[in-house]
Order: sequence, then structure tokens, then C-alpha cells
Amino acid sequence: MPRDLPLGNGTLLLNFDEDYNLRDIYWPHVGQDLHTAGDISHTGVWVDGQFAWLDAPEWQREVLYEEETLVTKVTLYHPGLQLQLVFHDCVDFARAIFLRQVEVHNRADHEREVRLFFHYDWHIRGAADANTVFYYPERRALVAYKGRVYFLMSGQVQVGGPESVKEGIAGWATGIKEFHGSEGTWRDAEDGTLQGNPIAQGSVDGTLALHLPGLAAGGSALAYHWLTVGSHLPEVVELDVLLCERGPETFLLRTRNYWHRWVNKHEQDFADLTPEIVNLYKRSLLILRTQIDHDGAIIAANDADVEHFSDDSYSYMWPRDGALVANALSHAGYAEVTRGFFDFCNAVLTEKGYLLHKYNPDHSWGSSWHPWIDSSGHPQLPIQEDETALVIYSLWQHYLSFGDIEFVAPHFHSLVVPAADFMVGYRDELTHLPGPSYDLWEERRGILSYTTSAVYAGLIAAANFAQLFGEVGLGETYQRTADELKEAALRYLWDEERGHFLRMITVDKDGTIQKDPTLDSSLCGLFQFGMFGPDEREIVLTMQKLEQTLWARTQVGGMARYENDYYYQVTSDLSQAQGNPWFICTLWLAQYRITHAQTIEELQLALPLLEWARIRVLPSGVMAEQVHPFTGKPLSVSPLTWSHAEFVLTTRWYVGKYRRLRQNNHE
Repeated sequence: MPRDLPLGNGTLLLNFDEDYNLRDIYWPHVGQDLHTAGDISHTGVWVDGQFAWLDAPEWQREVLYEEETLVTKVTLYHPGLQLQLVFHDCVDFARAIFLRQVEVHNRADHEREVRLFFHYDWHIRGAADANTVFYYPERRALVAYKGRVYFLMSGQVQVGGPESVKEGIAGWATGIKEFHGSEGTWRDAEDGTLQGNPIAQGSVDGTLALHLPGLAAGGSALAYHWLTVGSHLPEVVELDVLLCERGPETFLLRTRNYWHRWVNKHEQDFADLTPEIVNLYKRSLLILRTQIDHDGAIIAANDADVEHFSDDSYSYMWPRDGALVANALSHAGYAEVTRGFFDFCNAVLTEKGYLLHKYNPDHSWGSSWHPWIDSSGHPQLPIQEDETALVIYSLWQHYLSFGDIEFVAPHFHSLVVPAADFMVGYRDELTHLPGPSYDLWEERRGILSYTTSAVYAGLIAAANFAQLFGEVGLGETYQRTADELKEAALRYLWDEERGHFLRMITVDKDGTIQKDPTLDSSLCGLFQFGMFGPDEREIVLTMQKLEQTLWARTQVGGMARYENDYYYQVTSDLSQAQGNPWFICTLWLAQYRITHAQTIEELQLALPLLEWARIRVLPSGVMAEQVHPFTGKPLSVSPLTWSHAEFVLTTRWYVGKYRRLRQNNHE
């Protein structure tokens, strides 16, 4: 199920699903560790002897963010209960605090007591065993812990004026779940009363209550619930005390203001883009920020439901995804965010100058399916070489954007030179193209057009850095190798008979070249990274073939990854859809139209593709990896960081090209 509302600050990340269930809690890294296993942590309400969880079908719900900030605005109305609830949730921008404000509106014609229930299904440090939940009387709160991970759950209510504020919880339950048939303490809430068991250990959960008595007919009241996180009990207690002393509204206000200022740090001209496109651009920036760890890792996606498909998650740092996200953020003006990513890559680069498949946020290796030997038992590198190359390319884009020479200088000899030397040396003897590696989709190994274009861009970037720092010999080597790659690409990867570039070739031991002519959206890399111009004949013909073949012939439309894409495949009728439409692939087509445009009118041909992406995001603005070709519903992980990055980058490209064309017209 998609994650409609991610909230985070680089250390603490929480996700809500489309039914407004809290699903994921990550700490102390974005994407590591997951303390809820993606299970539902329920929220419910009791009034007049009736009870409803917020995911019940009777609720009319609107699951949104407040505009231009990382604070939610979720409105729910239950006709049977005659209650309206308005939630404003946030993760404090600097502290490990998750805060929820609830406006409770009594739509009945009589005074009532309303009780709110907040449940947490704990799998602390990734496992259900050896968890503990207990009532902590000193703070009138629940505490859950395992090892050096602690959570404190508390709140306050206000019915009437400031003098009516009551701190602490009104009731609690701790107990066993997922063991001997026990469902959990959330079931205990459904009669409106919690039993108050003081402590439970093992596979446990906890539920707390906040009571709002004397809510007048047509009246309203405020309740606040919060979760504080830390590595020991005094740390979470200190945050709880701070919330009570300063008032929870203070933290909500400061977080709202911070993110509003963050996403509007620059006064910008958005050309002729509609307000709706601009709003999604800003929402994409904010969502991107929730997926970036304080220690530099840019995480691909944090959606625990995908584990049901692959028994693994997307909660890793792929250097390629990270590099492309960092590039988008650089072009959007966020140098301070991207520096940490390059420091991360500098720290994990292997001695031989390449980056591995993926990494955990704590710099350890991520899980991988790339073998270290080939089918004959001979050693091979388990890499996707584009991941190494695009980091160097993105670092140069960072420098071009900010002139940040003091930052890039220390990375020249520790990151740029080793990576570039590897790219120079790791080449096929026959073709002189980059040596075999896995493709960007992580499915096949060979000599790839996308990888070739990325390595070309990485070497051009390295040559530019070498020139910048006076390493003339190195610069000449990198430039010469890049030129050789472009020449070899035209010789071996262009297929004149078919009229488009090949996705991949493989070279047999006897020198025989096997061609893979599959039309693949990744061929866009050949113009994206500057290896070929958008007007060159080979690119024009290739892009025509891609659009003709991969555009879905359904009402939804959109570009598939490649011919007969199996991943989450919905239909075998390839005449309708070669695969599910992907946001990134559709936006790549928009990028081509932008780069190819010679007039404002031609440039505006990209607008329907930006609009295609806009109308297929979730109401909250969250963008998935792919969509159903017949319904437009999100498929696979959501949000996908890369999708939002491509929207940001495409918007920047459009605005920049619009400005240049207008300037040329005036001249």
C-alpha cells in the first residue's frame, strides 16, 4: 500500500498509508532501523458508546499536507458518530519528536465525551521479540524499549481555555500480540476503556487514551499526542518535559515555519508553468528531503509493503539514485543537502575506485543479488558502473551550480581520481567500451548504452576537475578516453539497420558480439548526460522509436521502461502496454522534448508530460515508482525518491530552457 504521508527530519521518519494508518517508524537513520515492521499502528475514537478506527470505511477522509510544508492536514468526518477530526502531524525539524494535533469537532446536538486512542505495534530494532512496554507514572506516559532504542508516548488535552489543559495520558494498555493468537491491545480499546496492565514484554504492543469530557454540542476541543525517541530513558523524558514546558503548539508552529522557509529559500521565476505544477515541484522537494539521512545517504524509498513482493525493501542508498537525486537538488539550489551525499560516497568508495551495488545508511553494504563470479566460475565485479560514474558527474554539476571549490577540492584525489582511473581502466578489450556490468534496472549484465553514456559523463566531469586543479595529464587522459567511448558507441551500439541504439551488447570469448535491440527508456541517457546532442540523427531516430513503442495505448498513457517489462506487470497484451508506465521514463521523454526544442511552442510540448505526472500523483502529492496502465493507481513503492527527483529536474530544465529561448527571441 502506498505511503501517502511521509514525515521526517533526517533522523526520524514516519509514514502514513492511504487510509491514514501509521505504518513505518524509522530511527536513528532514514531507512534504518524499522521499528514497526510496516504493520498498522491504529488510531481510533470512542463516543456515545460507539467506536471506530480511522481506517474504517465509514469515514470520509481527505489525506493531504498543508501547502509548502511538512505538516499534514487530514480531515475526517464520520456521519454515524457525528464527529469531525482534523489532524496536523509533523516530525519536529530538529528533534526526534513526532507530534499530532487533533481538532475534535462535535457535530451532534448534545454534549458528549470523546476518547481518542493511539496504538503502536512494536517491532523495535526490526524484530517483535524481547520488546518491553510499560506505564511510566512519573510522566503519566507509556514507554517502549529494546536495547538502546526508547520511545515515550504521551499527550495533553484542552477543552475550553488554557486553564483546562491536562497533561499525560488518561488510560493505557500493554500486552502481547502476534503470539498464541493474541491480536494486541488495540482490541482492548474498542469498548472505550483500557485495562491498565502496567508492563508487558516479548512480542508486545501498547495503546494509550486521551479523554475529552464535556464537549459541547457544536463545540470543539484540542488534543495533542506525541512520541519522543532516543537511546535511553532520560533522553526521551527530557523531550517530553520540553514539550510540556514550551507547549506542543510551539513545536508544530516552528516546524511548519521551517519547512515553508526551506522550500521557498529562493525567489524563483517559474516561466509559464501552472500553479499546480509549481506546487508539485515544491512538494517533491519536501518529499525528497524526508528520504535523505542525516549522515548523507539518499534512500531510494521507504515503503515496507514492498517486502511482500521481494522479501527485501528499497531502504538502501543506491549510488545511482542518490547521484541523480543530488543532481536535481543541486539544480534546485540545495548545496547543503547534497554535500553529505558526496561525503558518503567518498567514505565507501572501494580501494579500486568503484562503488558497490547499494549501501545501508550507516555505510555498511546493502543486500545484493549481483554475484562475484560468472556462470563459468570466473571472478567478475558485482557492480553497476553507472553508479560510480554518475556520482562524479553529479559532483561536477554541484560545483557548476555553487562554485563550491572548498568542498570539492578534498574530494578530488580521494573520490574523483580513483573513480575516473577505474573508469579508464575498466574497458572491454575489443570494443573499448566500458567493461561488462549490470544495468540500471539491475536485471542484466553486459556492455550497456546507458552505462556508456554515464561513464562518458563521469570522465568529462573528471577531466573538468583535473583542469580545475591543474592536473593537465590526468585531464587529457580522461578527455581522450571519453572521446574514445563516444566513437565506440557509434560503432558498436548504434544499429543502422534497426534505426536506433542498442540497449546492450555482450562480447563472447571468441570476439562475437551479441546484440540486444530491446527498446529501453534508459537509452535517454545518451542525450541526458551529454554524450550526444538531442538533434543528432541517431538520437532523434532512437527517441522516435522509444515513444512509438513504449507509450501505453490506454487512457492512462505514459512511458514503460522497456519492451515486455515483467516487473509488477499488469497485462500480457503488449499492444496496449509494453509495461506499466513509470514516472521517471515519462519525465525522460519530457526532458528530451525540452532539450530538442528550438522555440517556445516546441518547448511547450513538454507540458502535457509534466501534467501527466501531476494528475497521477496521490492527493498528497506523493509520486510512486509506476502506475497501473488501466486505472492509473500507484504500483510498487511509494514515494519513490527518484520519481520526485526527475520531476524536480525536469521542471528546472523547462524553466531554464524557457528563459534561454525568451532571451534569444529578444536578442
